[in-house]
Amino acid sequence: MQSTCLIFGAGYLGQRVAALWRDDSRKVHVVTRSAARAEALAAAGYRPHVADVTRPETLAPLPDTDTVLFAVGFDRGSGRSIGEVYAGGLASVLAALGDRPRRFLYISSTGVYGPGDGGWVDEETPCHPDREGGQACLAAEQTLAASSLGPRSIILRLAGIYGPGRIPRAADLLAGKPLAAHPDTHLNLIHVDDAARIVLLAEQAAAPRTYVVSDGHPVLRRHYFAELARLLSAPAPTFISPPADGPPQRG
Repeated sequence: MQSTCLIFGAGYLGQRVAALWRDDSRKVHVVTRSAARAEALAAAGYRPHVADVTRPETLAPLPDTDTVLFAVGFDRGSGRSIGEVYAGGLASVLAALGDRPRRFLYISSTGVYGPGDGGWVDEETPCHPDREGGQACLAAEQTLAASSLGPRSIILRLAGIYGPGRIPRAADLLAGKPLAAHPDTHLNLIHVDDAARIVLLAEQAAAPRTYVVSDGHPVLRRHYFAELARLLSAPAPTFISPPADGPPQRG
């Protein structure tokens, strides 16, 4: 019998997971807010559903699936807060799914840990997020853990994702814009293709579990952006404090 998957958030990471599942002869359903995007997804061999996780009335009916991936990103132009999208959207999805999926995979962030002292972080490190994005991710994790799908869930706390067409802050460096980041904190990254493969591995892991997902080579943001500016022949980086209401500062 053909296995079925459902993805909320077919963005930079989600679309790669979708392709891996499709190429493994899985039946892949994808939820998108855009009708135009739905047409493109259908042409790529997926089964699209036009819905919005912040509007529960659009989430019915959802297909019966073996595995669900929640990889929804935050769109500042959506008119919703990051908490409404991450925690509220996840709660709506869980209510719409009921007890049907065998496995639920949630893409969280290392932003749930908050500021640290420069020491190593692992799955047992206490979470004290100081930014709204990290707080929203942690609230979503707690919502999932308390749900009927909690015992079948895997939480992946991803470091900053990079890859083709997405090098963190490259455009800002080239434009000479100040970077909204703390220069003497560590930056942890994960390549998008590695992250996609880890999602597939996590599907087979014993649940419930939480994993920190990083390439394991942290670097100070000051040094990373200085080297990136050199490679891009861009001006030397300058820094300003990040906004409290932005997406989680991964790493």
